[in-house]
Amino acid sequence: MKSLKFAALCLALVPLAGCVAPTGPVEVTRFHVPDVSALGKGTISVEPAPGMDGASIEWRTYQMAVQRQLTLIGYTEAAAGAGGQVAELRFARGTYQPERAGSPVSVGVGGSTGSYGSGLGVGIGINLSPKPAAQVETTLGVIIKDRASGQALWEGRASFAVRASSPLADTTLGAGKMAEALFKGFPGQSGETIEVP
Repeated sequence: MKSLKFAALCLALVPLAGCVAPTGPVEVTRFHVPDVSALGKGTISVEPAPGMDGASIEWRTYQMAVQRQLTLIGYTEAAAGAGGQVAELRFARGTYQPERAGSPVSVGVGGSTGSYGSGLGVGIGINLSPKPAAQVETTLGVIIKDRASGQALWEGRASFAVRASSPLADTTLGAGKMAEALFKGFPGQSGETIEVP
């Protein structure tokens, strides 16, 4: 009976195995003012950086992910245009096709001479590996400013690339992962680039 229950459990988990997608690390760089005492407290609103469409669904997805992280590190959410600090949010997404390393066809020539004669050989190698998968690269940037003075207190950038077929290529899943990586260990070491798994 136990073996039947175990087999049923294994069969139930099989569809979930296809949902797990291998992911690479998120590359994060952060900069901040020497005195970080004003960071991580008070009220803050997440607003579109210049040139960003704050009404788009995609931008709002990143806004919610960033606002969640800001709340977790100690900020209180404020309405747009209000709050002692403002987090200007920008992002960019693009798809690119990686090039295959080296030529798909290689030719080798070899020769030898000796006391019994000489010989010459030619070899041809063909790379039959598939074309590399298309990649989606996303960059997320946030600048936290003092609203009254306009002074930048903190700036962070996160970059993440996954296969176009990965679930994380979708904005809904990718936004949360990137925002979490961007604010991990906030405010971070100024000027240091880290990789967050």
